This record gives sequence, structure tokens and C-alpha cells, in this order.
Amino acid sequence: MASAKQVKQLDRVIVRFAGDSGDGMQLTGDRFTSESASFGNDLSTLPNFPAEIRAPQGTLHGVSSFQVHFADHDILTPGDAPDVLVAMNPAALRANLGDLPKGATIIVDTHDFTARNLTKAGYTDNPLDGDDLAEYQVHPVDLTGMTVAAVKEFGLSRKDAARAKNMFALGLVSWMYGRPTEGTEEFLAKRFAKVPDIRDANITAFRTGWNFGETTEAFVVSYEVKPAPMAPGTYRNITGNLALAYGLVAAGVQSGLPVFLGSYPITPASDVLHELSKHKDLGVTTYQAEDEIAGVGAALGASFAGHLGVTTTSGPGLALKSETIGLAVMTELPLLVVDVQRGGPSTGLPTKTEQADLLQAMYGRNGESPVPVVAPQSPGDCFDAALEAARIAITYRTPVLLLSDGMIANGSEPWRIPETDDLPAIDPAFATGPNEGDAFMPYLRDAETLARPWAVPGTAGLEHRIGGLEKGDGHGNISYDPANHDFMVRTRQAKVDRVADSLPPLEVDDPTGEAKVLVVGWGSTYGPIGAACRRVRRAGGHVAQVHLRHLNPFPKDLGEILARYDKVLVPEMNLGQLSTLLRAKYLVDAIGYNHVRGLPLKAAELAEAIGELVASADGVELDLSGAGHVTRDADPSGPATPVTQEATR
Repeated sequence: MASAKQVKQLDRVIVRFAGDSGDGMQLTGDRFTSESASFGNDLSTLPNFPAEIRAPQGTLHGVSSFQVHFADHDILTPGDAPDVLVAMNPAALRANLGDLPKGATIIVDTHDFTARNLTKAGYTDNPLDGDDLAEYQVHPVDLTGMTVAAVKEFGLSRKDAARAKNMFALGLVSWMYGRPTEGTEEFLAKRFAKVPDIRDANITAFRTGWNFGETTEAFVVSYEVKPAPMAPGTYRNITGNLALAYGLVAAGVQSGLPVFLGSYPITPASDVLHELSKHKDLGVTTYQAEDEIAGVGAALGASFAGHLGVTTTSGPGLALKSETIGLAVMTELPLLVVDVQRGGPSTGLPTKTEQADLLQAMYGRNGESPVPVVAPQSPGDCFDAALEAARIAITYRTPVLLLSDGMIANGSEPWRIPETDDLPAIDPAFATGPNEGDAFMPYLRDAETLARPWAVPGTAGLEHRIGGLEKGDGHGNISYDPANHDFMVRTRQAKVDRVADSLPPLEVDDPTGEAKVLVVGWGSTYGPIGAACRRVRRAGGHVAQVHLRHLNPFPKDLGEILARYDKVLVPEMNLGQLSTLLRAKYLVDAIGYNHVRGLPLKAAELAEAIGELVASADGVELDLSGAGHVTRDADPSGPATPVTQEATR
């Protein structure tokens, strides 16, 4: 009789599934994520796609991966380094091995470790045969062979049978970490309902993987990660692009405006277009344009017609849209421009993340053409950021740039579905008639916001001024008068500056109030910065954090906050764009922490940089080596055993 297997309790785990782009790693990771979310864990994910559409099979360029970090407590990042790597071929092993800490678990599908595949991956010898992997817990498993044998009864070709190996791997890892199985079986039954043999083969492979973990002596330990405490409410797992699409729908509902999306597909923003196209019943119209210029032109036309005009793109597309954004500045019409940033310049790294479009968003147009800039900090926050961008655009009659990025767009996290009564109302306040005697003054200003009237075409008595030539103050007729141009330029800038009057005070995370070092971030650096600050605090250091959603204009209290601290660190996935803006506006000696690798900042590396600043400011020594996560036996009285020093909470 087999002895009962040991169960160990962990506070969190990072699992990475990696294989060829045709191995279904994104689906596998997504299913593991969904089951972890339904179990009640807090989580954060990092899908990683190859840039080549059809990279040669079995090569490093074709490796696709999906990393999920799940925990029994609040976490902020997808994790720096995997605790578990599931590698479906030699290329997947080679491409990801450098990210693993010593002692990590590696589950390898041995089936494709042939001489030909090893050569394609850059190996001269089989790493499974020597001591190259001696520092890791390696489990060589013929996932493909066992899958083919398990689904033989369904009469599939060997190729089709082998394609279910990702479900075998999912079943095995689901057993290892006690993930629920019902949801995945229901998903497979629905997804392949029209092809019963494929449906039954995938479900069988999933169950076989689970049973293999339960019965084999190769895996003597399974693990438990308990649910995380969360505020009451209804939750769902959500990606940034999906949350952004929902936020745009909500903005239409809260403002009473039909939403029009004019967009040209571009990675990594296309999912917003795909999702919004499903919501015609909620007043959403989507137009897949022939190019970026047509997309933004149609969106601006929709805004002129009284709709909420939206266009989505990435960095290269934003460059093409710049002239029309300038037209929106001149005509002073609401327009949402969503830029899901990716690695650049030019085509750059289409499937990788970056934060290098901030200065383009600020200044990437001819003339003085100020535009408010808003940036979400996490996948779920994209919903609120979209609502906020719409509020600003509609209230102040201006185009607004929303800067997401590839990490936020494709990553996911648990999101508490808001109550509709809690969402802000947005009043478009359309002009209903002449606003000064019998003459309509299309550029007469609101005293508080400096916004001009928004007149829907066809409204009796109202005429429009929509061209790109300079407008005369008030009447809006074409004007070449130097004094008028100076006045209108300053007025458009002042209108954007007025946005700051509507912003709440910044929240500064400074638990002790003793910090001399402030870390300032924006966008998706929120997670790595927060995780790094937690690590420094656990080591006894004092550090403060503030994160900016509004990048133009800055919140009114930012200057006073910066002045409180001796040192200011600005981590960014660029060469120092926010730090440049802060230094110019506030004359603060902002220190940049900059990596442009197409990957999120690593919390452990950032913690070292923060720790050095804190140590120099406070005159103390900080030991960050013991501030990582721990694994615990099921017996809570047992001793804690460190398994890695990577700090990624």
C-alpha cells in the first residue's frame, strides 16, 4: 500500500508554463489562473508571447510562456522568479532556466528531447543527462507519450492526441497545488462541445495528469496555498484590456453617451477592440478602420456628433494619430486616446512591455497642444482609469491620453465588481441654445473649467467651428491675430491645468512617517515598487511610496510631497521620462532607476537599489537577504523554512 503523501503549506507560489507557441501555454496558464481565482487566492499573472507569428517550431524565438503568482495574502506582482517551471521542450527549458532560483522545481516533457530539437534549442548535449540541472528539483516526465496513451480510445491522430499534453500538464500541476478541477472540465466541455472526441480527449488528459500526480512516486509532496482574505464583494479574474473595455462601456452609461471606437488592430491593444465589439446592446459602436489615421479621424468625428469618441493603439500608432489629436486640441472636443505601450522605437518589441511613450503623450504634437495624461497602475485599475479619462475629456472638452502598457494589458488579477451606484456620474452638459443673446458663441468659456460648449449637430440655433485653423476667442471664427493666438494658446493650457483642481490629494504610503526616501512611480511599476518597499520595510528600513495616476497635469500637492524627502527615486521602464518631468517642474534631484528590457521591473533588484538609498539617508546597514517569502509545513507550529530570497509580494 502506498504511503500517504506529505502536504506542505505555502504562503505563495509562482508557476510558469512554457513551451512552443503551439503548445497551448497561454490557455494552460489562463485555466490555472481561473481555478486559483475561484479558490480565493490573490494572484497576478504575466503572459509572455513570441513576437514572431510563425517562429520555427522548437526554437528559442518561438517560446511562449505564462507565469502566475498566487498567494494567501495580498500580492502586487507576477513574481520575479518561478518556483515551478513546466517546460514542454528543450527550447522552453533553455529560454527560462536563467530565471529560476536554486532549488526550483522543473517539470520537463522528455518526449521532444531529441538530438534535432536539442540542436535547434542551442544545446550540444542533453541537459537532463548530466549535472547541468543538479541545483534544481527536476522531474523528467514523458507528458506527450502518456497523453497519447491516455486518449488512444478516442481514435485521434497522433498529432491531435499529442496536442492534449498541455491539459495533462495542467492536471498534474493542479494536483500539486490543490487547484479545483470542476471549472476546467466545464470549460473544456463547452469549448469543444462541437467536437466530442477532442472534448473527451482533453478532459481525459486533464484527469490523467491529476491522477498521475496522485499515484506516482515521483511526486511525494503536494502543496496547499490557502485563500487570501479579501473585502466582501463579488470578484472575477480580469485582464487590463478587458477592464479597460468595461470602463469605456461604463463611461458611456454614466455619461449617457453612445460610445464609438475607431481603431486599427495593433498589439497589444487589439483586445479592447475585440471586447467592445461584443457590446452593441450597451450603445457601443466599433469601427475597424483601414489604418490608424482613419481610426482616430472617425473617433473625432463621432465626438463632434455628440458621442464619446475613443481610439486605441500602441506607440507606433500613436505617432500616426498625432495630427488628429492636435485637431482635437484645436476644436476642443472630447476624445479618448488609449495607448497600450510596447517596446520601441518603430516596431520594436511588439509583444513586450515598456513605459517609453510618456514624453510622446506629453509633447508628441506640433505647436502648443497640451493634453491630459492618465495611467492605470494594475489590470483592475484600468476600469477606474478609463472612467477617469472619460470624465476629464467630457468635462473639460479635451482629448485625453490613457497610457496602459503590455504588462497591465495582458496580465490579470482578482477584481471586485463595483456597484453601479458607486460609479461617478459624468455630465456632458450639451449646449441647448444660444448662450449670449441670439448669437451662439462656440468658444465662450465655462468659468470653472474653461471648457467651451459642446453642441450636437442639428441643435436649433447652434453653429459649429470645427477646422484646424486658430479660433477667435468666443466667436470661434478663423483668426490670424497674434494677440488672439497668444491668448488662445494660454487658455487651452490653462484649461488642462484646471483639471488639477478636480483631483483628490495624493495618497502617500509612509507607514512610520520617518522615511527620508520617497519612491515615485506611474503605471505598471506600482506592483514592483510596492513589493520592493515592503521588502525594505521588513528589513527595518523606512521608505515612502507615492504613485501617480495623473501625469498631466500633476496633482497640486505633488511638489509639497516631493519637498518632504531627502531623496526621490523614480523607477521606470524607460530611460527616465518621468524623472525628467519632475526635475524640470519641481527642481527636485530625482534619481532614476531605469530598465528597458521588455519585461517588468524585478522587485528584488529594485529593493536593493531602494535599500542603498535608505541606508545612505539614514546612516544604517540593511540586510535584505532574509526578507523573502517562506514555506511552511501544514503544522503551523513547525519552523519556517526559507525557499528563496526573491521578494515579490
